Amino acid sequence: MKVAVFGGTGFVGSHLVDGLIAAGHTPRLLVRSGSETRVARRDVSEVVSGEIGSDAAVAECLAGCDAAIYNIGLLREFPARGVTFEAMHHEGCVRAIDAAKAADVGRFVLMSANGAGPEGTPYQTTKYRAEQALAASGLDWTVFRPSVIFGDPQGRMEFCTQLRDEMIEMPIPAPLFHEGLLPLQAGRFRLSPVAIEDVTRAFVRSLETPASIGRVLPLGGPEAMEWREIIRTIAEACGRRKLMLPAPAWAVRAVATLLDGQAWFPITRDQLDMLLAGNVCDGGEAWGLFDISPRRFERAALSYLARRRGQ
Repeated sequence: MKVAVFGGTGFVGSHLVDGLIAAGHTPRLLVRSGSETRVARRDVSEVVSGEIGSDAAVAECLAGCDAAIYNIGLLREFPARGVTFEAMHHEGCVRAIDAAKAADVGRFVLMSANGAGPEGTPYQTTKYRAEQALAASGLDWTVFRPSVIFGDPQGRMEFCTQLRDEMIEMPIPAPLFHEGLLPLQAGRFRLSPVAIEDVTRAFVRSLETPASIGRVLPLGGPEAMEWREIIRTIAEACGRRKLMLPAPAWAVRAVATLLDGQAWFPITRDQLDMLLAGNVCDGGEAWGLFDISPRRFERAALSYLARRRGQ
């Protein structure tokens, strides 16, 4: 099967490409000019140079394909550069959907996010609108909604390595975010970290699982963990002990209001709001459907954190 992949050069995308190849499929990637070196398996992948904003490039990527995966996602937007949630999550997805229909590519799998909905942050609402467009397309579709994804970054940005570099290894206490003035719930919000290997298996197996068509499937790890427990586990995997102190959300929001547009600032106001709301979901439906035993978020699964940057 030849599979068009939109968003195939980042952390999740590189693993999806590996998984497709391991399953005997041929990935056909849309890659921005100048980013060709980010294609992990150039020897066995087909590469189309172009932008998601180009109708012609999207159509060329889908030509001759049997299925499509839309995996383009932003963690933060930069409107001055035209990099927005609306353009990347929604408009780009609609463009790929329309091109897939025109090319008779009937199978379409979308990477959404846990928490996507008609209300919320622009990140969440644009993901949801892409889901709605796909559901109304008439294609054989599947939507995945993962919680936070962890795993070997393969030289790219990933949840745990980012926390290691920007929090665990910094000579300041790790923040336990909380609402209000009193720190009674500091760091008590929960997430369901899910392993990249399990996410990849779900995507690849969905292509050959008719029962997954027309379904929105959450992807969460086998347990919901508090933020402070996640920080402690990452620190242990790095061979460290980390001091953690309460951090009132109002103070972080005040700073983020001034620095949201700066790429070096580690968190935006919307990201903080989504974090404090929690990111918990039950992946049991997907794991059962695809016969996957999800990996736990524990020290043994985070051995890659012992490697330094660039290794």
